Amino acid sequence: MSSFIATAPASTGQAPIANDGFFPELDFAQALATMRQDGTVTPDRLRAALVEAALSVNEELATWQADQQAAGHATLEAVPAPSVDGKSAHVHRYLRAVYCQARAGLIERYRDYDATASGDRQAETMMLAVDDLRRDARWAISDIRGITRTTVDLI
Repeated sequence: MSSFIATAPASTGQAPIANDGFFPELDFAQALATMRQDGTVTPDRLRAALVEAALSVNEELATWQADQQAAGHATLEAVPAPSVDGKSAHVHRYLRAVYCQARAGLIERYRDYDATASGDRQAETMMLAVDDLRRDARWAISDIRGITRTTVDLI
């Protein structure tokens, strides 16, 4: 027996999220598309997750940002980096870090409402994705900072 659960389409008519002036603003519709977020999370909650993720990533990059501004680079886009698809690699990686952090936070807070055994298994699988999303965010931040991607486990 198969089931069909319809979810509401995501709301894309939101204003961009302004950032600190150095880091780029966040386009709500682009975030939705990149994160593959449907309408199960309200626009206000999604906006809050994006804001918190941006604050977290900005904080991790604060020292690096200060160094770049001291070197005369007013924005992330102005920091020398290869360009792909018309954007700085730093901008691509910054947005990846923010979107991964936001998506991980949403998954942690909004487990599936399905209380069946299959719903529980799906929720467990989604929780495993949180680790991957956080890893991707860490790697993007490391790439921006120009440091190696090192993962160390103590035994």
